[in-house]
Amino acid sequence: MTRFGSGVAVSRRSLLRAGLAAGAGAALAPLAACAGPVGAASPGSLTLGLNRSLVSLDNKLNQFDAALTVQRAVRQALTRIDPRMQARLVLAERFEQTAPTQWSVRLRAGARYSDGSPVTTDDVATALRMYGEVNGSFVLNLFPELPTVSKVDDREFLLETSRPVPILDLLMANILITPAAANRPEELTSGVGSGPYVVTAANGGTGEYTLQRHPGYWGQPPAVDTVRVRFVPEESSRVVAIRSGELDVIDSISPDSADQLAGLPGVAIDRVPGTRINQLFFNFRKPPGHPLADPRVREALTYAIDGRSLVDDVLAGSATQAEGVVPLALAGAVRTGTYVHDPAKCRALLDSLGVRDLRLKIIWESGEFPADASVMEAVVEMLRAVGVAAELQQFEPGGDILQWRQGRGGDWDVLGNGYPGPTGQAITSLLGMYGGTPAKEQTRDTYQGFVVPEIADALATAGAETDAGRRSELLAAAQHRIWATWPCLWAFVPNVVLARRTRVQGVALQPINSYDLESVRVEG
Repeated sequence: MTRFGSGVAVSRRSLLRAGLAAGAGAALAPLAACAGPVGAASPGSLTLGLNRSLVSLDNKLNQFDAALTVQRAVRQALTRIDPRMQARLVLAERFEQTAPTQWSVRLRAGARYSDGSPVTTDDVATALRMYGEVNGSFVLNLFPELPTVSKVDDREFLLETSRPVPILDLLMANILITPAAANRPEELTSGVGSGPYVVTAANGGTGEYTLQRHPGYWGQPPAVDTVRVRFVPEESSRVVAIRSGELDVIDSISPDSADQLAGLPGVAIDRVPGTRINQLFFNFRKPPGHPLADPRVREALTYAIDGRSLVDDVLAGSATQAEGVVPLALAGAVRTGTYVHDPAKCRALLDSLGVRDLRLKIIWESGEFPADASVMEAVVEMLRAVGVAAELQQFEPGGDILQWRQGRGGDWDVLGNGYPGPTGQAITSLLGMYGGTPAKEQTRDTYQGFVVPEIADALATAGAETDAGRRSELLAAAQHRIWATWPCLWAFVPNVVLARRTRVQGVALQPINSYDLESVRVEG
């Protein structure tokens, strides 16, 4: 038995198992005895079961990693990130840095959209402008600044910035290109793309899509004819569906589910270390005088959380406690500190600061990370053990949590959230989370209101430094300054876990929890 706080005993994985059982009843119990699928998909087709609703086939606002697998099968970027987190050319046949603030790009001669029209320089320029205009853009915050396009001709152009952006080739993998006339400063639910698949059915409300292989695709044709995308919010339902063969691939599964599926004939489990950090992030929009506006209070609360028990007993060892403000697997990340469980110190610090009868509201969206509800319930008990009351508010996928995150929907204190490492570089995630400015906050384009000008300046300086050694020094110093603000109640880095039928081959799972659909094949 494991004790949370001072008096809550929880057996190993009991919280997680209870959550799964609530969704599936006894359906999970006979998994090990089932020999194979009872409703296998047809040859030449692939059915994906996503844990979060794919509300669009555009990524301007859609922030969860697995969505990119589908989005990039329809719309492509100039570059892509390979499994080694290196930039590879896609729509660009040349992408070269020709000056500290200038990159020369040439589009592939044969790159065309599914309607037969060519990909042009104007499409790239419009795409960048649309990403810049959308309110609350996740992608926008990854860039120190969006580059401008200086057109040479329909296929050749320069990307220019006011300050050096040494990883611009990696960043541009996040800008999906659409014909200029069809692009809008919003998420696009359908439309024309240059990818290997075309959309034949789309329902952003239900998160269900059908993709068909594009016979005139300009690149290497994909091996699978039809890809169906389903939103299956209950993990227990996804587990049962992959066991029966109704689903071919499910993502973001909990360790408990992975352990049960691992022993089944016809099912394989893929795991890779992740570049995503999951956080219980404080609300930095609190007014002066509010307890959470004081970093000493935020620090004190971290001592209430028994992170080791959460990792070992709820997450079943499938994650590690964060030791920095971004995952250490990212290039340029450094250790800045550790989360320490010390309830007595928590209470003593709060008492010394005159903080009593503190109440916290914790919000999150279902599916933000595996075993999310179990983690949150355990955190409530840990806080109760130090005299802090907490209430939970869980949002359904596709709901209005974005409005709450932006401070427009309602007040909250702690947000359960995940932030990816989409380029493999620490600077990208650091800028996205901690590079907020007063100007960005006016449009609510900051990360939970985190606006510390000196930190934003330090990150901007580090990101523009062309000397690699000096850039590392500046980046390390900035990360230590961020840690000192105590932005999170707790944080952890999960492994990426995916389950698939063994008939599905060629899934090169990446640390960013995505893979290229065009490389996947179905056997039998």
